[in-house]
Amino acid sequence: MDADIHTDTDVEDQDLGFDLQEPSFEFEGEDDRSASSGPEDSSSEDNEDQWVDDNAPQHVPEDHDLDDEVPEGLTREFHEHINGTPCDENGNYLPPGTPPTPPPTPSADDWTPYRSRTEFETADLLYRRTQMPAKNIDALMDLWEATLLKHQDHAPFASHKDLYDTIDSTRLGDVKWDSFELSYADELPERDVPKWMTSKYDVWFRDPRAVVQNMLANPDFNGEIEFGPVREYVDGERRLKDFMSGDWAWRQADAIAADPATHGAAFVPIILGSDKTTVSVATGQNEYYPLYVSIGNVTNSVRRAHRNAVALVGFLAIPKASRKYNDDVKFRKFRKQLFHTSLARILQSLKPGMTTPEVTRCGDGHFRRVIYGLGPYIADYPEQALLACIVQGWCTAVKTNLDGNDSIRRTHEHTEELVADFELGVLWDEYGIIGDIVPFTNDFPRADIHELIAPDILHQLIKGTFKDHLVDWVEQYIYQTHSKKMRRLFWPTSIAGEFCSAILDIYY
Repeated sequence: MDADIHTDTDVEDQDLGFDLQEPSFEFEGEDDRSASSGPEDSSSEDNEDQWVDDNAPQHVPEDHDLDDEVPEGLTREFHEHINGTPCDENGNYLPPGTPPTPPPTPSADDWTPYRSRTEFETADLLYRRTQMPAKNIDALMDLWEATLLKHQDHAPFASHKDLYDTIDSTRLGDVKWDSFELSYADELPERDVPKWMTSKYDVWFRDPRAVVQNMLANPDFNGEIEFGPVREYVDGERRLKDFMSGDWAWRQADAIAADPATHGAAFVPIILGSDKTTVSVATGQNEYYPLYVSIGNVTNSVRRAHRNAVALVGFLAIPKASRKYNDDVKFRKFRKQLFHTSLARILQSLKPGMTTPEVTRCGDGHFRRVIYGLGPYIADYPEQALLACIVQGWCTAVKTNLDGNDSIRRTHEHTEELVADFELGVLWDEYGIIGDIVPFTNDFPRADIHELIAPDILHQLIKGTFKDHLVDWVEQYIYQTHSKKMRRLFWPTSIAGEFCSAILDIYY
């Protein structure tokens, strides 16, 4: 598998079934956006309310003990080189105890990208309050310009396009949405070309690099964020509490520190999660494929308290086809590769910062040089198999019998060797590998998809191990060893549901 197939030109050269195109923002007629709802509308407060899960239990702080008390005898060991040393905005490390650089205070008359308050008010009036058509905006600007010629001055905007371009360049409090298109690029059949082969698939996303930088700069996280791996001990015994206290973060820091240019930098693990969802309320059974991002640096108390440590970063495309193509080999391959190519494209802005430190401001006011890295991916089992390019029913982490002594963990390097040596049928039957799909992690350093799959506690532990195996086993035992009357005494109908609910309360 080629690790460089995800750039625009490379994908086409490899002929993997995709045609990457930049989004077109041209509008019908006179480019009139006054009555249309563009991407900006999707981030409005009204639309955000539509995504609230009405079935989700209300958050009660008293029910979530944050357990932030520092135990007696706690000692902490920090990584020698990847430790998040503060620096200035140019990346020069500061002496210990240096106070943070205060952020620049914006000027009271700074209306950038507008040249004056008059321009801003004009844009607000024409675009938002009156929603003036594009032709009328052009006519108004021409009249305005004519009245100012004798004063050697100009109208606020040259045309409706100038107005729209200025609005689009306005810096908002949050990261703006963008999009790109993917399409099938392999050879088409001579006749009866299916629609899915000619369709364009839109992928909407926000720049994950900007989203992560906003998280790092959030002053609410000050004091509750680790900029490097840490090992904690209580009376000599290892304590595993927050993400950065685990062994994975330490191993990643060791690999990063092999380059002396990274010494003193902070390590920022990128945690991803996705889950295809059907929304039926007021949408007509529409399917959405949201992609979420978080960082591993914040403490568990921040994550459990729902304090903006998780952000929506994208909507993946969902290709559709008629029922006769459900088992079509080409369609199934296209659907899987579309998923991986979309992820690789969305995450591209993070790639340079995975090897070369980037200077960014943090919540405590200090600048730090940061190194990004792909961290755990949270998904249910069907999506785990999709992510790991594994046949459904096989383990994403181990390639042989889980109970056997000869079980071997899957690795990116070993999978690459198998794909190079065996035919697709052998890979499928003997190793459970889908050999003609390139995982998105191939495009990023230090990323092994088999290592990054996070356990699905609900489906794999609670429902799978506990309910589907342990509870069923106990139920079968009771039925085989006791009379019908005793069964009812020992095993009421609702006991399994009540027991599982109790377990869910412990975890959630």
